[in-house]
Parts: sequence; C-alpha cells; structure tokens
Amino acid sequence: MKPYYTLADLLDEEHPFDAGETVPARLVVIGFPIAHSKSPAMQQAALDAAGIRARYIRIQAAPEEFGEVVRLLRKRGFTGANVTVPHKQAACSLCSDTDALSRATGSVNTLVFQQDGSVSGFNTDGPGFARAIREEFSVDLRDLKVALLGSCGGAGLALAYTCAMQRCERLTLAGRSEEKLQELKNRLSSFFIDEHRLEGASDRLAAHQNNTPRFNAAVEEADLIVNATSLGLKPTDPSPVPPALLSAHHLVYDLQTHDDAFQMEARFQGARVSNGLSMLVHQGALSFERWFGIKPDISAMRQALEQKHD
Repeated sequence: MKPYYTLADLLDEEHPFDAGETVPARLVVIGFPIAHSKSPAMQQAALDAAGIRARYIRIQAAPEEFGEVVRLLRKRGFTGANVTVPHKQAACSLCSDTDALSRATGSVNTLVFQQDGSVSGFNTDGPGFARAIREEFSVDLRDLKVALLGSCGGAGLALAYTCAMQRCERLTLAGRSEEKLQELKNRLSSFFIDEHRLEGASDRLAAHQNNTPRFNAAVEEADLIVNATSLGLKPTDPSPVPPALLSAHHLVYDLQTHDDAFQMEARFQGARVSNGLSMLVHQGALSFERWFGIKPDISAMRQALEQKHD
C-alpha cells in the first residue's frame, strides 16, 4: 500500500487504488501534507478489532483539490473521512448538517457520508481533549482553571470552545494577536455568565498576549496549562512557557505527541505531564463511533499508536 494517495489516483480508472488489495479502502484522512499522519495505524487497528473489512488510507490534497476529492470519495462508496490541516474549514462548508462545536468553530475534522448522498460533519477534537484530560488527570474540565496557549488557531479554537461549553472554573486565552484574542473572548463570554455565582464573565474569562505580566500571572495561577501552539514540532523549539512559571501543582497537557522542551521542563519542576497521544486516540475513537455507531477497541488503537510512536 502506498504511503498516501492523491486526486490523480482517485481519477485513474485504469489503475484503481484497490487493485491487488484483498480489503477495500473505505475510510481516509485528508490533509496537505499527510504522510506524517498517525491516524491510519490506530484506525486500522480499530477496524480489525471490530471485524470490519475495510482499509483506512491517507490522501494528500492541495486546498484547491479538496472539494473534488470529497466528491469522488462519496462516489466511490467511502464511509467517511478524517480531515486535518488545512482543510477543516473547507470541510465544514461541504456539510449539510454539523454538530454544535463544528458550528461554533466553523471547523470539521470528521465527515460521515450518508446513504442519501448528504455529508454530516463533526468536530471530535474538543470532546476528545475533554476525555483525555479526564483519563490522564482524573479530573473534569469544569473543575479546573485553564490556561490555553494557542487559543485562536487550529485545534486550539476547538479546545477553547470546549472549555467554555463545559463551564471550566476559569479560562485564560493566550496567543500572539491581541485582536484575535479579544474577538474570541467576546464570543465565549456568554458561557461564563452564571446568575448563581458571584463572579461575572470578566472574573472567569481572560485573554492575554504571550509573555506579558498578566499572561505570566495567569499561567502561575492555573491548574491546567495546555499547549496548542506549534512550538515543540521541531527539536530546537523552546518551551512556550518560561520554566520559572511552572511548578509541582500544575497539570500540563501538550498537543505534541512526542517529548519536547515544554514537557521536559514541566516534569523537571514536578508537574504532572501528558503528551497529545491520548487526545489523538479519543478524537479518533469518537470519529469511529460516528462512522459505525459502535465504540471501538480503545486499547487496540492506543497500542497501535504506541508501536507507531516508538
């Protein structure tokens, strides 16, 4: 099986990509680039454990190719798709119905191709994150003061809305753009108004640019610090949080699925730390539930990911 397929493969009637395969491809992850995706390993493990005869493949598609790729997948009888950077917003626009988080963020990472030809869209990043926090730290988001780094982009936006929708104790949005932070804060403020509490939205929701005195204070006071920035992708990347702000009372969750400077420095300070593999598993499991209406074997998915990770 090829590392990934392309629009040209979908269009090639003479050499169908199922040629020579005993099991048909019925699920896919679409991105640009896509060769690095870990989703095939864990989703294939879930399919095999459930006895579903289907392959999960990668398709690399440039932004201008995305709509045509989805159309051809539907035509070829695919069950659904996962969608990653940079197609999540485009995926949302193709859906005839979406869940609340997708509508709030304008972003979809799971497509379900319905028998009537319509496409349903879901964002499983947020609920996958909530499940991961519960699993890793034995606490729910609603009971935590959260500092979310990289709030306005990519998965960070879904995490921001998830924290707000679950009415976390306090949420500090952090990022580089003051304008985007204030816009997001305004959109989330209604979730933090509670007539039964003395505090108002301004007491429980804040937005600060990175590395300012208010940002530093909010990080120090937080229970949970989440890194949803791109820092950590490269081995030479610095931590998004100055080590002096980290302490043993912190819970640290990093969306990077490998060790990086942030995680290592947090551990050195005595914090409880988790990387993003648990979120990857849980958002993938939620996608599987949307496609088939059954819960996948989480342990099989996690084992496949850990083997791939090693």
